[in-house]
Amino acid sequence: AARHAAEAGIGGLNPEGRPRAVLVAGPGTAASGVADLIGALAGAAAPVARIHPTGVAPAPGALRWTLPGWAGSVDLLLIATADGSEPGLALLAEQAYRRGCTVVAVAPTRSPLREAVDGVHGLVVPMAAAPHGEYDAETSAAGPGTLWALLTPLLALLDRVGLVTAPAEELQKVADRLDRTAERCGPAIATYSNPAKTLAAELADSLPLLWTEGEAAGPVGRRFAAVLSELAGRPALAAELPEALPSHGTLLAGDFAAGADPDDFFRDRVDEGETLRARVVLLRDRPTGGLSAYPAARELALGHDTPVSELEPDEGSELETLAELLAITDFAAVYLSLASTPT
Repeated sequence: AARHAAEAGIGGLNPEGRPRAVLVAGPGTAASGVADLIGALAGAAAPVARIHPTGVAPAPGALRWTLPGWAGSVDLLLIATADGSEPGLALLAEQAYRRGCTVVAVAPTRSPLREAVDGVHGLVVPMAAAPHGEYDAETSAAGPGTLWALLTPLLALLDRVGLVTAPAEELQKVADRLDRTAERCGPAIATYSNPAKTLAAELADSLPLLWTEGEAAGPVGRRFAAVLSELAGRPALAAELPEALPSHGTLLAGDFAAGADPDDFFRDRVDEGETLRARVVLLRDRPTGGLSAYPAARELALGHDTPVSELEPDEGSELETLAELLAITDFAAVYLSLASTPT
């Protein structure tokens, strides 16, 4: 993906200044994750907003995207799609051109969207393909490969316009961190030394409450909840600390509490289905240190006999730690998906 960005000429861009705002459009879990991650990484440098699609069905031809009324020539529109056949995105690019917005898209090499963006003098970066061929957007929109194939060129672009810090050497560090994490979390690594398998085993038959701390950890928690639902068919709830404590606290004392057991303890449970019990997953985007809501979160969970899983990255830049958290949670979601698949 980084090579595609370089070949598209992103490294040679000389922007006149920062955009007033960044708008992100695209379908599905991948595009929402891209928008969420860019917003966290950009911080206060510029507002980042996702343009949510509307339509009568979640099908490419039925979706429509509309620019907000204030969007104009000082704003940047980013389009991220693993499909590229959505008529609504082509119409959005034309609308942006009429408004004077700069348009940059990441889309499959041979797609109608690429022609549409070229036609409005926008920049198109070909989406990187998997080693075995093009991604199937129908089955891999929530997959980790799709996320990085769409996100990486946009990080390189936003580095050039001064909204995030992601030069080529930083993206190489991210790739190295992803490789190292894959070595730790791969299928051949035993569960006891594999953080992703350990997390997946802990989340089996539970309702994960994903509590995050740190600007970059928030999007990771929300994406983890989305891929658990989409890939593994598992419900999960994500919230940021310290707001997670009051918003999810009641769940720890209700029917999902670990100690909840209605009616007679000695009743026959043979014909009863498994009951989901809450499990708190603490995600932070930096190693332990400084002021933290973690102690209060642990105390609340353990005070209600709710088990706690903790996940934090090794030292590194913001992008590196973000990549590690994304990789571990993506691996965990896939392991849960495999465990849920009928044999």
